[in-house]
Amino acid sequence: MSSRLVSFLKLFHDISEHDEQLINNAWQPCQYAEGDYLFKAGKVCREVFFVCQGVIRVMIVNDDGDEVTYFFLKENQFCSLLNSFNNNLVAEENIIAACDVHVVAISKEALEKLYHEIPYLQSLFTQITQQGLLDKITLRNSFLGVDSTTRYKRFLIRQPDIALRVSMSSIASYLCITPQSLSRIRKNLK
Repeated sequence: MSSRLVSFLKLFHDISEHDEQLINNAWQPCQYAEGDYLFKAGKVCREVFFVCQGVIRVMIVNDDGDEVTYFFLKENQFCSLLNSFNNNLVAEENIIAACDVHVVAISKEALEKLYHEIPYLQSLFTQITQQGLLDKITLRNSFLGVDSTTRYKRFLIRQPDIALRVSMSSIASYLCITPQSLSRIRKNLK
């Protein structure tokens, strides 16, 4: 599993065999079934995940008890709750398997040790993480100011692989529409 992470990192930087071995040893493989929590709100997030297979979602439960999905993350993407992770703050968000998922995970302490052992790794992670955040913001902004049918069409165009793998209720919460409205939209598009 961690070999997939190393292959991804090699797209951005040359990695020696020695460094590759250090990375592989530091990241732990984990499997989660759909609906399993990788992280539950109310604690400090102390791990970073790299998605090897599947889709995870970052969500909250609002004051009305409804789930609101902020983001979906799929293969070759990192996931953590950065404000909590970096600043040692209690997180309000959850990280959940949106379908069966295989990830590799690393604790904050192990990541800091790895940064010490492989000095270029911190700037590489920062670069990848910043680009990932910009991509998520751009994607999220594309849904603003348009009606629910347009949001759903844009979602299908920009994230078709996720649309095929996650529940309709998760998609509805991501697009800020009710499951009933999403069902009507889907019928009208056929």
